[in-house]
Amino acid sequence: MSFERRLEELGLALPPVAPPVAAYVPGVLEDGWLYVSGQLPLREGQVLYRGKVGRDVTPDDGYAAARLCALNALAVVRAVAGSLDRVVRVVKVVGFVNSAPGFTGQPQVVNGASELLGQVFGERGRHARSAVGVAELPLDAAVEVEAVFRVEV
Repeated sequence: MSFERRLEELGLALPPVAPPVAAYVPGVLEDGWLYVSGQLPLREGQVLYRGKVGRDVTPDDGYAAARLCALNALAVVRAVAGSLDRVVRVVKVVGFVNSAPGFTGQPQVVNGASELLGQVFGERGRHARSAVGVAELPLDAAVEVEAVFRVEV
């Protein structure tokens, strides 16, 4: 199945790649490995989910933020690799959750990203993962997600 077609079937459209907020590039493709820089829950240049999950942002909204981060990561994959159909495997996902003191639901928040990747890529979307609570994130984003993909050379 075409992953591009699957994205359409899910009713999802990829946004334009967000410009970097510092000195880095959105993604690097090297020898079939595509490293996607950390993606924030941005839509049209605005952070949609701001603040600490467990205080300012509900866990459900954190999940939605992680899902949006993954959608932005897929936009980078398409821009750098040319097509989602070149993805051989989602290898690793790292989710950073801007966490309120005592909040321990990072894995459930980052499931927003993991489950989206599974919906798009099926078995090829199963990946290794870390879900980490952090004190702050750029632009006061609630979540940031980075990922590594294996793509056809």
